[in-house]
Amino acid sequence: MAGKPEEISNIIKEQIRNYKTRVDMGEVGTVVLVGDGIASVYGLRNCMSTELLEFEDGSVGLAQNLENDTVSVAILSDKNDIREGTKVKRTGTVLSIPVGESFLGRVVNPLGEPIDGKGPIFGEARRPVEAEAPGIIERQSVSTPLQTGIKAIDSMIPIGRGQRELIIGDRQTGTTEIAIDTIINQKDKNVICIYVAIGQKATSVVSLVADLVREGAMAYTIVVSATAAESAPVQYIAPYSGCAMAEYFREQGKDVLIIYDDLSKHAVAYRALSLLIRRPPGREAYPGDVFYLHSRLLERAACVSPEFGGGSITALPIVETQAGDVSAYIPTNVISITDGQIFLETEMFHSGIIPAINPGISVSRVGESAQVKAMKKVSGELKLLYSQYRELQAFAQFGSDLDADTRARLHLGERIVEVLKQDRNAPVPVGGQVGIIYAVINGYLNDVALDDIKDYQERLYEKLDHEHKDWMVRISQGSWTEEDEEELKGVLNRMNRK
Repeated sequence: MAGKPEEISNIIKEQIRNYKTRVDMGEVGTVVLVGDGIASVYGLRNCMSTELLEFEDGSVGLAQNLENDTVSVAILSDKNDIREGTKVKRTGTVLSIPVGESFLGRVVNPLGEPIDGKGPIFGEARRPVEAEAPGIIERQSVSTPLQTGIKAIDSMIPIGRGQRELIIGDRQTGTTEIAIDTIINQKDKNVICIYVAIGQKATSVVSLVADLVREGAMAYTIVVSATAAESAPVQYIAPYSGCAMAEYFREQGKDVLIIYDDLSKHAVAYRALSLLIRRPPGREAYPGDVFYLHSRLLERAACVSPEFGGGSITALPIVETQAGDVSAYIPTNVISITDGQIFLETEMFHSGIIPAINPGISVSRVGESAQVKAMKKVSGELKLLYSQYRELQAFAQFGSDLDADTRARLHLGERIVEVLKQDRNAPVPVGGQVGIIYAVINGYLNDVALDDIKDYQERLYEKLDHEHKDWMVRISQGSWTEEDEEELKGVLNRMNRK
């Protein structure tokens, strides 16, 4: 049935009005070149840097190089139908991802899309992937420990909530294991964990998730995965996406632990991206920009003052070294940005000392302020004694005639090494750590054979857990009185009499 002429006229007028609005608002470009996850787009004159662009097949991309006539766009969608002549429109917004409580226990890609086959995720909010770090006024100094459950770290290189501590070492020295054990140890400690896998094998991520599920740690963990099979742009945005998820929880006053595994592969992905978009050499090219790349990421980790929300983000970036060279470009960059580093040595690893932490190169710039009182008192000399032992050990192998003092130091050092050894996925509560470190430093293990120390530790942990629960609670809450020390001495004396 035909409409009335005036109705048709009104419809046409309205369409013309809306058409004009659309033309003003929606700038559309055309793909002139596409390949290797990069599209060169002509016609987007007013496009912003890092703006989100939408292709006509529904794929999304990130505006990178803004040139005179064209824009280089990093394609973020895995499956796409982009070819020469494809239309591209501006969104007017920077790249953002969904965030929220519903992501806990899930494995997602850097765009916040689930990849674990457990159905869709509806985020409570959206956050930009790139965000400004908290200012000086908003921050406060690190004062609360983040217990890793690893004796060597909690005693000698403590990590506090809001700290940035680098884990650095060659391949196959246990860098990822330290990160995973730290996640497992956050059970019942009100810390949300985010693990960002950058450029890893898909099988490694599957195995890691299985470990977390087995230990019951997945309930408070989000895994952001950008595997080696993903394009360079997707790997490049992965750590920023993980950090955006962490910031959502921090703004709610919660404590978050985020692990970037690893930033060496992130730099490689960025280099590939820089080469593909033909960035001119200079400030924004590789390697010049890698320092800025990682500093703007790690600076977002902070402990925020109560008047600004009171949450914290603790960052544990991982960097891979070649033949233990910490003076290479990327390691020195990240060392200068972070608040200390945990250095894992290949030789120690191969000699059976696990975790293979070198106490001489490892450091925490937060220090005692990230330890409970008992650990401060007990472990004050530990690092010095350990380092002295390593020096003496090197000399002792050349000379057979040693004085009594040197022999005593070597004897103690051997027991310290044995005490600090630890199996994977076996975190030790802070009370147990204080107990065994006190025992070794004060000579309670002098008459215990090296092969029996592991058994001695297990018996001590069991005894403290079952018979001295109140003492364990007091120690974890920061108590260390004369009565606490006497109670521990009593336990150790009874064990030694047996």
